[in-house]
Amino acid sequence: MKNLLLLVPFFIIADAAAQNITKINLYKNGVPNSIAAPDKENATFRDNVTRVAKVSLPSLTMYKPSNPNGKAVIICPGGGYSILAFDKEGTGVAEELNKWGITAFVLKYRLPDDSTMIDRSIAPLQDAQQAIRLVRANATDWGLNKNQIGIMGFSAGGHLAASASTHFSFKADVNNKDTNSVRPDFSILIYPVISFDSTITHSGSRNNLVGARAPAEKIAFFSNELQVSSKTPPAFLVHAGDDGGVAVENSIRYYQACIKNKVPVEMHLYPKGGHGFGMNNKTTDDNWLERLKNWMNRL
Repeated sequence: MKNLLLLVPFFIIADAAAQNITKINLYKNGVPNSIAAPDKENATFRDNVTRVAKVSLPSLTMYKPSNPNGKAVIICPGGGYSILAFDKEGTGVAEELNKWGITAFVLKYRLPDDSTMIDRSIAPLQDAQQAIRLVRANATDWGLNKNQIGIMGFSAGGHLAASASTHFSFKADVNNKDTNSVRPDFSILIYPVISFDSTITHSGSRNNLVGARAPAEKIAFFSNELQVSSKTPPAFLVHAGDDGGVAVENSIRYYQACIKNKVPVEMHLYPKGGHGFGMNNKTTDDNWLERLKNWMNRL
């Protein structure tokens, strides 16, 4: 039944609290860079987090607020390119953004897997670019400003969001004929993996995406601090200094690269909070979401 459902491009899966929640297939004519294989996607719930694994059929879930303001954010949950923390860093965040009038899209991107992908390293970026392309193409129908479409990511999802923000001139899916821009208009990076430099990277994310023995050129390609240019979209970063999973140096390097290239950037560093605090850093009374709301109001 699951596979039959995925053949339907658009369908409503819920309608709650004045929100329209719509699941959308990311690709209408087959998933690029894929190998025919059984769908092994599965989800587990532990420690109040839904973890989705083995994603090979990507999708977007649109959360439309009752009073949309025209801005859109595509959310990439984290999980080390191994799982997706789908509610903690996805659907829950979308519901919060809806309160601000922002239309949110949770991206269920493919998780690197040689059994379902020809080139696993490029599949998540293909999905992120397609998500931006799809939202921009439907902006008018969905009540959005096509020039106010941003991307947000947590941890490894932050790496994907940063990759989309620095590789928009690179056509990840060479066979896609859609000419809509895949450049996000802004990026929101929350305790992100930025660099694949072995001295600061999250080795699990790097190894899952490109492998433990990736050539230097690929390591540099996916080290997003090295890919920032004057055309990189404005960025908002949040990190904790005591993050033991993804070193705070990741955000610092991206911030410095933005400053060097005169890209507008705002960064909030907290002394404590560790890794994966989601929307609530319990070690501080400061609410980073309020800082984000203020920043977005100025865009």
